Amino acid sequence: QVQLVESGGGLVQAGGSLRLSCAASGLTFSNYVMGWFRRAPGKEREFVAAISRSGGFTNFADSVKGRSTISRDNNKNTVFLQMNSLKPEDTAVYHCAASRDSWGKTIATMTRPNNAFASWGQGTQVTVSS
Repeated sequence: QVQLVESGGGLVQAGGSLRLSCAASGLTFSNYVMGWFRRAPGKEREFVAAISRSGGFTNFADSVKGRSTISRDNNKNTVFLQMNSLKPEDTAVYHCAASRDSWGKTIATMTRPNNAFASWGQGTQVTVSS
């Protein structure tokens, strides 16, 4: 059974940084595209970033592009999201997710409600104060 556990969230002032981690178990981690999504109060779930199985390809939402990096350690079954220059509008619960599909299919469908990410973590709260 796939289990994804996020950590690293918290309260930070605008302009600050956070590094989120997601520890995965119950899967062959290197076979999965990993992604980060977020849901702010009263808003729809939003794609944040994704990374290919080997880490060679990444994709970011425009809202975080240039301020964030995504990386993974396949030896430690962990994916990271480094967020810099945080803004109050980044406040949300951040979830990591795993896709067994190809990079191309995963990216092509990532904004759809029924996207390729079949496994989800419970999330970690990020709050950015102004």
